[in-house]
Amino acid sequence: MTDITNAPAVPRKATSTELVAASLKRRRRKQIRLQWIGLGAISIAFLMLFILVASLVSTGWQAFTQTHVTLEVYVDPEEVPEDRLPRGGFRDVLGASMGQMLPDVDMSARETARAVEGILSNGAQFELRDRVVADPSLIGQTFTMTVPVSDPYDQLNKGLIERETEEVNRRVKDNEIAWFDTLADSGAISKPFNWGLFTNADSRFPELAGLKGALVGSFWALLTCFLISFPLAIGAAIYLEEFAPKNKLSDFIEVNINNLAAVPSVVFGLLALAVFIGWFGMPRSAPFVGGLTLALMTMPTIIIATRAALKAVPPSIREAALGLGASKQQVVFQHVLPLAMPGILTGTIIGLAQALGETAPLLLIGMNAFITSAASSPFDSSTALPTQIFIWADSPERGFVSRTSAAILVLLGFLVTMNAIAIYFRQKFERKW
Repeated sequence: MTDITNAPAVPRKATSTELVAASLKRRRRKQIRLQWIGLGAISIAFLMLFILVASLVSTGWQAFTQTHVTLEVYVDPEEVPEDRLPRGGFRDVLGASMGQMLPDVDMSARETARAVEGILSNGAQFELRDRVVADPSLIGQTFTMTVPVSDPYDQLNKGLIERETEEVNRRVKDNEIAWFDTLADSGAISKPFNWGLFTNADSRFPELAGLKGALVGSFWALLTCFLISFPLAIGAAIYLEEFAPKNKLSDFIEVNINNLAAVPSVVFGLLALAVFIGWFGMPRSAPFVGGLTLALMTMPTIIIATRAALKAVPPSIREAALGLGASKQQVVFQHVLPLAMPGILTGTIIGLAQALGETAPLLLIGMNAFITSAASSPFDSSTALPTQIFIWADSPERGFVSRTSAAILVLLGFLVTMNAIAIYFRQKFERKW
């Protein structure tokens, strides 16, 4: 008789319910793990963004204020005779005013006098000149004038030059710090908002350098880019999406448009350098040429966005219009295009925002020249915001460090604003089907 108590146990097969439950547990673990990986990636991205913005703000906020000194200026007729305007000893006039505010300083020594005059920005004498030329009655009069100080004293007032540093390693000597402290104690030193950052053009002196020329240049370049790329890109997209026959030629064109959207911007700069400047002889450093270059780069993006917006319009709109007797052209321009316009505007604004931040193509056509005045037309020499940032970042002057970060913040502000406008248009006018 067989002893069944010693027989080997037969493993029990899991039921389908148990298999499904185990599978669900594995799927939940994988889903949770994927969620944590996604959250980690987003957290790292936000951390990098925070570090970038924080570093720019910590460096650039100083450029939004500028140290000024208020003087009682007496325009000596011997130094500034009316019959010699605009010539005159305006620097000596300012030096005499500084001497009145520093009575303990021996201004008879030429080296000391020049050092005292060096507290003021080099542009102060030209500001005084322009004021006297505009109103010659100021000759022989005393009036109050507020002018910026030179970059070393501006950095001293902002704490960027440490007083504890050994004198041989400082740009400002001990006696010069004492002069500046005397002016500060008398209430002559102020630190208002630096409107000159937006109203002045570029300068070799950091305290006078501003973004006006770059802002105007970027405006003309973007205006040219918009006027050229917007109608051409929309026309091309409408033809390819609504009218072009579906054959190998249209497929070839579509593939090349998609490829052009991924071409590095420096290639477009080389193309513009060879064609617009080399063949057509257009002026270098002109915003019009920069706008043409940016238009070439922006058109593929607008074409792709426009075709996607046209595809998003339901076929029933077209069928209903055709059923009521509308022609193909009427269907596209009176029904489909208005409904697709929010998506088209969104793609256009994003394309222009991308063009605003491009640097390489503008450098190749010469929009990094030193221009001390804003362009009055698209054909005048000018810089743009990205190239101005490049110029300042390459400058050896320490005062341009904060201005470079401030210019980047201004550029980021414009980019964020343009993207916010695109989001607004999309949410306000987008139709849900």
